[in-house]
Amino acid sequence: MRYIKYFKSISLIIILFLFTNCSNNKMKPEDFKDKKPRLIIEEYLTGDVKAWGVLQNRSGKVTRQFSANLNGTWDGKQLILKEKFNWDDGEIQNREWIINKIDENNYEGTAGDVVGKAKGYSYGPAFKFEYVLLVPVKGKEMKITFDDWIFKQDEKVAINRATMTKFGFKVAELTVVFVKD
Repeated sequence: MRYIKYFKSISLIIILFLFTNCSNNKMKPEDFKDKKPRLIIEEYLTGDVKAWGVLQNRSGKVTRQFSANLNGTWDGKQLILKEKFNWDDGEIQNREWIINKIDENNYEGTAGDVVGKAKGYSYGPAFKFEYVLLVPVKGKEMKITFDDWIFKQDEKVAINRATMTKFGFKVAELTVVFVKD
């Protein structure tokens, strides 16, 4: 009898694993290749861009809000993007991205609090950025994986959705609205 319960438990775990990890339904940047308006990230982020966002924990509760000022410069190969975040709890956070354009659809980026290199993919109105960020949590730095998507709405507005994971489990989500000056 004990073995039957054990077998059922193991079977359930295997089935859940297969359903959650073997799905080919994940959104891919290429899904947007024929859609408009085209988001060319180095053009959209050149100059001044304002942003507003909310951070939600894994259950969806809004835990923090922010406004941000971004300023990018493009030299034909490299985008240098300076970000200044003003969090609702008074924290001010600065980040400087250096984003290199590899070809029409691929990018690599670095920043002081990014582990290794960020990988970027641009198709149609979508830009996907994957990276690991060192996030301060209770006096320590935690490595959080970002699955970051920006969708251009029109010439001025873009919407960003980021899912943050640790060991493959969602820990938070970020929603941001960008408005280009």
